[in-house]
Amino acid sequence: MFSQANLSRMTYSGEVTVGGAAAVRELPGLVISKLAVGPYNNNCYLLRCTATGAQALVDAAAEPDRLLALIGPTGLQYVITTHSHKDHWQALAEVVEATGAMTVAHAIDAADIPVETDITLADGGHLSFGAIELKAIHLIGHTEGSIALLYDDPDGPPHLFTGDCLFPGGVGNTKDDPARFESLLNGVTEKLFDRLPDETWIYPGHGGDTILGLERPHLSEWRSRGW
Repeated sequence: MFSQANLSRMTYSGEVTVGGAAAVRELPGLVISKLAVGPYNNNCYLLRCTATGAQALVDAAAEPDRLLALIGPTGLQYVITTHSHKDHWQALAEVVEATGAMTVAHAIDAADIPVETDITLADGGHLSFGAIELKAIHLIGHTEGSIALLYDDPDGPPHLFTGDCLFPGGVGNTKDDPARFESLLNGVTEKLFDRLPDETWIYPGHGGDTILGLERPHLSEWRSRGW
C-alpha cells in the first residue's frame, strides 16, 4: 500500500529546494537529477543514460549557471520543454548556446517559445538519447501543447515527467476555465491513470514528487471540486 510516509522514507524522495543540491536517483539504465530553480520553484530534470553517458534536460527553467554545472563537461543532446509558459524556458537560450543541444517541444506550444524548436513531438512520439527512449503524451488544458514524458523502465516501474499537468493533489492550473479543466482531467485520466500502473513515479514541474497510486483514489474528488 502506498502512503506519503513510505514515499518520504525512500533514499530518493524528490524533495529539493531552490539553491540546494540536486536530488539524484540512480536507475539501472538512467540517472535522474532533479534541481529546483528560482524564482518560481521550478523543477529541472537532467537525464543521463548509464550505458552511453548521453544526456537530456527536461525544462531549462531558470538559473543557467546552475543548470550548466549540473550538466557538466560531457555535453547535452536535447533540451525538452514541457510547455510554453515562460517559467519553464527562461534559461533555454543560454543552455542551448553553451551546449549546442537540440530543442524539443510539442508543435502547438513551440510557437510561443522564443528559442527555435528543432524537433517537435506529437502524442505518442518517441525521443531517444543513448539507450534511453522517452514517449511524449500530449495533454491539453494547462496549455494547448503540453507534453508529459514517459520513461518505461525495463527494469522497474515507469517514470513520468508531467510538467505542469499533474501534481500531488491535482492537475495543473486551467485558469478557472471549466472546458480547459475538463480537457486536462480527461486527458490525465485516460492517458495516464487508465494506462499506467500505480507504481508509476511522477516528477512534476514544481514541488515534490508523487506516485500514481497515491493520486488515483482522488480523481472523483478533483472532478467534483473543479480544479
